[in-house]
Amino acid sequence: MDVQDTPKTSSKRSRPAFQSSVSVYAAQCDNCRKWRVVSSQEEFEEIRSKIEEEPFICSRKPQVTCDDPADIEYDATRTWVIDKPNLPKTPTGFRRSLVLRRDYSKIDVYYITPLGKKVRTKNEVAAFLKANPAYEGTVSPEEFSFTVPKIMEDTIPDDILLKKSSESGSNKKKLKTMRTEGQE
Repeated sequence: MDVQDTPKTSSKRSRPAFQSSVSVYAAQCDNCRKWRVVSSQEEFEEIRSKIEEEPFICSRKPQVTCDDPADIEYDATRTWVIDKPNLPKTPTGFRRSLVLRRDYSKIDVYYITPLGKKVRTKNEVAAFLKANPAYEGTVSPEEFSFTVPKIMEDTIPDDILLKKSSESGSNKKKLKTMRTEGQE
């Protein structure tokens, strides 16, 4: 899947904040290794939850074969993130959300409950279920995975990588300067 920066307004800041969202879900064919666009998050999660027992193949999509061109190419025109295989599907009524941090350092995973509350940990899920008996017993905290997808570094925009490398370089210089000053 890939993520894309989407501007959103922020009342706390004068400049716009960015919240990332998944713009395309895709699965890679186990036979030809081509990427196929998946129509929805639900379909993607169904494929991902069973990928080891039922590897995805092109023919799973109607009227598609391995002879057809790829739906999408893995390249740096978008930032790609890869989920671990066999993560559980999101329980009915809940929505899994991924937010890419502005500096591309990590993706935050959380769920939106049917009541619109964000939960960020299994403990928060358990507390929600306890506070909302209608869901307790039908959904278990074990059905939620807060496993973070891997950000594919070769698809991070160059300006972000340059900023990261210059920041880490300047931090190293500061640390070296501090050590030198402290040793005198």
